[in-house]
Amino acid sequence: QVQLVESGGGLVRPGESLRLSCKASGRIYSIDSMGWYRQAPGQQRALVATIDKRGLTNHAESVRGRFTVSRDNARFLVDLQMNSLRPEDTAVYFCLARNVCYGSVCTNGDFWGQGTQVTVAS
Repeated sequence: QVQLVESGGGLVRPGESLRLSCKASGRIYSIDSMGWYRQAPGQQRALVATIDKRGLTNHAESVRGRFTVSRDNARFLVDLQMNSLRPEDTAVYFCLARNVCYGSVCTNGDFWGQGTQVTVAS
């Protein structure tokens, strides 16, 4: 089975930075797309940024220019560098792996991490 484990969340002040990391494990040999979504209280889960295995990225407009997604294909890692954080960035951040080949199967679907809390407050 595929597991995603996030790290790097925490409490920061407005304007500060955080870096989130996520590692996928479980006899994986290919992941099409990896990335991050977030969910604030009372809101639906929403895209933050994704990156495919060619390095093509997609950042939500609300984070463009402040957040940068990157990945290490060989180690199945995806990071999210978050700069100039704002109170409205406060949310639980979830790691995503999409269309994963592991063991003897390839799946068309999403695997999610357990989430890591990011709180931006003064």
